[in-house]
Amino acid sequence: MANLRKRITGVDEIMDDFALPADELDPVLKGLGDLNAWFGGHKALIKALQQFPVKDSDHISDWGCGGGDALQAIAVWAQKNRLPLQLTGVDAAPAAVEYARRATAAYSNIDYLQTEVMSPDLRTNQFDIVLSSLFSHHFEDDAWIALVQKMLDCSRRGVIITDLHRHWLLYYSLKFIFKFFIPNPMMAHDGPLSVKRSFKRKELKTLLKRAGIKRYHITWKWAFRWQVIIYKD
Repeated sequence: MANLRKRITGVDEIMDDFALPADELDPVLKGLGDLNAWFGGHKALIKALQQFPVKDSDHISDWGCGGGDALQAIAVWAQKNRLPLQLTGVDAAPAAVEYARRATAAYSNIDYLQTEVMSPDLRTNQFDIVLSSLFSHHFEDDAWIALVQKMLDCSRRGVIITDLHRHWLLYYSLKFIFKFFIPNPMMAHDGPLSVKRSFKRKELKTLLKRAGIKRYHITWKWAFRWQVIIYKD
C-alpha cells in the first residue's frame, strides 16, 4: 500500500517542466481534459461560479489552465445562458498555451497569458474571479500559501480552487486508468504522484489559516476532489 498519511513534497511531476515539447504534452492535456469532463469537474466548477454569482461582463481567469478545457466548458455554459464573460487562461508552459489556443479558437472571449502565476504580469484586482483546477497541489506548503494570497489579490470578488483529495482509492484508480484505459507514460507517472502531493481537509484548513484567510468554504466533490471557495472582503 502507498503511504498517503502525509503530503509528499520535494518531488516534481514530469508536467512541472515548462519546456516540455508539444508532441509529449498535447496527448496529456487532451487526456486530462477528458477526465475532467467524465468525472464532473467542469460541472462542479460552473456550480461554484454560480455561487458568487457570475455577472455580465465578469472577467474570470483560470491559473494553470493547461489545455483550456475548463475555460471552454465555462464559455459553452455562458453562451447557453446568454452571459457575456471575458475569460483568460494563465499557464507558464508555452506548449500548453499553444494547445489551449488551438483547442478554444472558436471562442472569441477566451484569451491566454503565458506567464508564471507569481509574475508581476498578474496584477491586483485584474480579474473578478480567479480559479484553478487540479493545479495547486504542484506547490509545496509555503508556495501554496503565496499562490492563494496572490490569487486573492488579483481578484475583485474571490477565488475558486479545486484539487485532489489524497485517498487510497483515487491513487489506485488512477494507476488502473493510466495502465488500461489511457496508457500514457507521463500520466501513469504524474497521476498517482499528484494524489501523493494533494490534500486532506485538515491540511487545507491549516494552510488557509496560515494564509490569513477566514471567509472560505470547503466542500468535497466527486470524484475525490476538494472545492475551496474564498470570498474577498
